[in-house]
Amino acid sequence: MTRVIVKLGSAIVADDEGALRTEVLGRICEAVAQRRKQGDEIVLVTSGAIATGVRVLGLPARPTAVDELQATSAVGQGRLYPVYDELLGARGVSSAQVLLTFFDLTERLNYLNARQTLGKLLEWGVVPVVNENDTTATDEISFGDNDFLAAQVAILVGAQRLVILTNTDGLYSADPAVDPAAKLIPQVDDVTGLSELDITQRTSAHGSGGMRSKVTAADMATAAGIETTICNGSRDGVLARVLAGEREGTQFAPRATHYSSFKLWLKYAKPPRGTIVIDAGAAHALRAEGTSLLPVGVTGVSGEFDVGDAVEIREAKGAVAKGIASYSAAELRQAKGLKSAAVRELLPRAPEEAVHRDYLVLD
Repeated sequence: MTRVIVKLGSAIVADDEGALRTEVLGRICEAVAQRRKQGDEIVLVTSGAIATGVRVLGLPARPTAVDELQATSAVGQGRLYPVYDELLGARGVSSAQVLLTFFDLTERLNYLNARQTLGKLLEWGVVPVVNENDTTATDEISFGDNDFLAAQVAILVGAQRLVILTNTDGLYSADPAVDPAAKLIPQVDDVTGLSELDITQRTSAHGSGGMRSKVTAADMATAAGIETTICNGSRDGVLARVLAGEREGTQFAPRATHYSSFKLWLKYAKPPRGTIVIDAGAAHALRAEGTSLLPVGVTGVSGEFDVGDAVEIREAKGAVAKGIASYSAAELRQAKGLKSAAVRELLPRAPEEAVHRDYLVLD
């Protein structure tokens, strides 16, 4: 049994006029149904609600104002999910609509509840169809055409594979629409090695992510040990071939060492509320020795955060880590630079660590 997340970009779901590409969706649902019958567990993460809403409402173009995007998404989502339900149901597969917000990913309790719900649906043999709840949340609309969401869902449910279906054949050495000499990159073993490439942010008429957000999603997923493929979902049979283990598009190898699910949540889903600046000695201790951060190593505090909020930890050279604060910003401003004994005198109830190593992830 393999647990797979399949993400469908807006260009796969709808054409440039916003009409649903039911033939393409039918082929994808057929591949999902076949793998489901063989015991695999599949989650679909779909874009396309806004594109669908644009067509239903007769709008001249994708809106830009947040309230208009939310309203357009509300209209489109009501038309979009029933299509998946019908296409999967016709192939003997039950589906469930799951709408997630950024809050569901950033708050740990909500995150765990979402994991339990998705896990139970998969246990029952249901294919969850996940989308952002754009109607009530604002942050998700800028999350790169659900690429970020797909990677987070893959981490959330402990998937083995993430397949990102887009309207290009994969990652190229340059934008193939601009550079005719651009070549497809079939395999990426180290995402950091792509920094020299000019990865495009160009999107389809209704998309919002571009290739850069897909590479970022692959970076997130492979950090969790999840193999990731970016390929052309409009090609006949492409998903079936990928799920059968054949090579398509660009494959991103899972990293040999990866973080725990908690630290992946902290690294990618929990937004920082402030910044702690530390000295070179503290930075070395965090990186080389795996220690906790003590107030004595803190040289500056910016932002207003409370105990339990995520904070960015930086030194003069740049980012060092991200962690969960054991102090409020006001407390840490008082305790910064002080040794533990002095901190205990000043703040008797304060913990020894400003950020405990168990709640810290290196940048």
